[in-house]
Formats: sequence, C-alpha cells, structure tokens
Amino acid sequence: MNILKGLSKGIAVTAFVSMVGGTPASAGTFVYVSNAEDGDISVYSLQPAGALTQGGRAPAAKIVMPMAVSPDRRFLYAGVRSKPFSVHVYSIDPGTGALKPLSVSPLAESFPYISLDKTGRFLFGASYGAHLISVNAVGADGRVAAEPLQVIPVGRNAHSIRADESNTFVFVPTLGTDQMFLFTFDAKSGRLASNTPATYLMKAGTGPRHFITSRDNKFVYVLSELLGTVTTFALDAKTGSLTEVSSASGLPADTKLGPGAPRGAVGAPGGPPPRNTDNDIWAADIHMTPNGKFLYITERTSSSLAAFGVDGATGKLTYLGSTPTEKQPRGFAIDPKGKFLIAVGEKSDTLSVYAIDQSSGALTLPKKYPVGKGANWVEIVSFD
Repeated sequence: MNILKGLSKGIAVTAFVSMVGGTPASAGTFVYVSNAEDGDISVYSLQPAGALTQGGRAPAAKIVMPMAVSPDRRFLYAGVRSKPFSVHVYSIDPGTGALKPLSVSPLAESFPYISLDKTGRFLFGASYGAHLISVNAVGADGRVAAEPLQVIPVGRNAHSIRADESNTFVFVPTLGTDQMFLFTFDAKSGRLASNTPATYLMKAGTGPRHFITSRDNKFVYVLSELLGTVTTFALDAKTGSLTEVSSASGLPADTKLGPGAPRGAVGAPGGPPPRNTDNDIWAADIHMTPNGKFLYITERTSSSLAAFGVDGATGKLTYLGSTPTEKQPRGFAIDPKGKFLIAVGEKSDTLSVYAIDQSSGALTLPKKYPVGKGANWVEIVSFD
C-alpha cells in the first residue's frame, strides 16, 4: 500500500535570504533545518495551511547535524560534528522565528544526537564513534557549560539519548552492541547513574538507533536501523525498567532490502573495509503524532517514510504503508498540532511538507521547498 495521495508538480522556489532572520513573519510556527555541508541552519515559517515561507540561514559550522529546542522554546541547540566538536546556541525570536547566535561551547566528542532534559538545565549527548555519552550543565541564559558534568562510556555506537516524560530515567541505544542502556537521572544535580538492571539486550543484529516515549510515559518505541523495525517496550514508571511488548516492520512485504550492518562514524578514520550497501536496510528517524495515533519512521536506502497505527492501550503498532520522500531521509519532524510532517534528505536539495490525514495517518505531498546541502535534521517550534 502506498499512502502517498498526491504530489505537487510545482516546486516553490523562494530566494534565500542571507541575513539571519530574513523577512519578518507573524508569531506562529517555525521550522529549522540543519544543512551539514553548508554549515548553517535554514529558517522557515509554517503557515496554517502548510505552506512554508523562507526566512534566513543562521551560520553554524560544517557538519552541523543534531538539533534540540529548549522546553521553554527560547533556545535552539545545534551540534557540530567537525573538529573542534561544539554546540552552537541560538536565541529564538518568538515573533519572527529568527535565530540569533548566542554562544558556542565545546563538546566532549562528535555527537550524532543531542537532547535536553525536561527542565532545560542539562544537555545530553551520545557519541557513535567514541561509544560514550555526556552531560553538560545549561545556564538560565541558555549557554552550555564548557566542561561536562559527566562523560560515561557505554556500548559500541551510541546513537541517541533522551529522558523519559517524568525526567527520572534516561535511555541510550547502542547500535553496535544491540543494547539499551538504562540510567536514573537526578534533575537537581544533572547526574546519571546506572539503573538496575543497567542494560536491556535486544536481539542480535537489531541495531537500535533512535527512540521516543509515549506522552503518557507507558511505552518506549525503539527504531532498528538495521532491520527497519520498531520495538515497543512497556516502561515501568517506578523502576525505569523495560519489558518488550512487540515488534513491527516498517517495510512493505515486497521489499528487496535485507538486514544492514553497522557503518563507520562521520569523519572517523579506519573501520571495516567498504561493502556493498545498495540493498541494506538503513532506517534513521522516528516520531509520533502528538495525539499518539500514528508513528512514522524513515528508511534511507529506499528514501521512504513508513507509517504505523498505534494502539495507545497496548502500545502495539500496525504497519499502514510507505510513502516516497526526499533522497536519503535522515531526519523529519511533526508540527506540535500534528497536522504536518516535514522531511529532508541528505542527498536532496528540497524538503517535503506532508499533510497528515487525521483519521488514517495517510500523507499527502502538496509542496516542496529549497533547502541547503546535506539537510539532515528538522526541528519545529510553535508559539501559537
């Protein structure tokens, strides 16, 4: 089943504005895209009907990738994966969405994933190449402390790090060792401690990558990069332990793709010899609609988005279908109202804005817009 309902033939082309902020827009919803090869962040305004208005491009540095927004929506954080490894902090203008460079702080390593705790006082980072995680304090002014509070070794190829909805537990998938590392989190001190048990071992060859928690904090959904599956875990709110509930594939029945294998880190020397990856499953990102009804993932080899229906009571997923999207889609995001999904591709010079059918989860593709080179991460902030 192909849930792509329509493709707009026209590509809206609006000239990029070189200054940060660009043309003022009314307060509303703003979209940020990190352009790794250009070393900057594109700014857009999302209109109620789904159209994008391009604003400025905020300077960062080459191989700018993961981003995170503070819980109070005042600051945007962008991790840079070229040396010197750093995090760029921007203040967000709530009226125009413009980004104003605020500070640059060093990071312990090259991080493909950063996130903030629920208070916004601590920044987490996960390093794929260095197999570690870190915690940095964040000041009331949004600036990140230069020295980390903690640097903790974990399993091979740590690929993401997030706190649960209670801000009490933190999870880290390690793609190379098929583990979920489980931590307790002290929101006062910002310190992580190994939980008991300290890890959950998934099936060999799973390659856990990104994950999300349900808004009611009952379930954790873990995306397998190497199999294209999403595993549902029940989360024990008292202990932070995980219990596997089910697993669902995000690939169509007639797929020609097969299980993938871990790949080298960005910019890392050495590693295994090159191998043909043309038919490897290579899943990337995962997000859920705010109402918890639908879940989506990206698969980079087929350049597609897969949709699932979510049973909120049991956490089980039902595969609904796949939609073609931008080439090599590493990142996407869903707006806070759950009406639109915006996807980018690392090998595409456009982004796609999909309308989400509120009853079926089906996607339509009404418009495409220009984006920078190596677009890979999307954040959406709403002030409505």
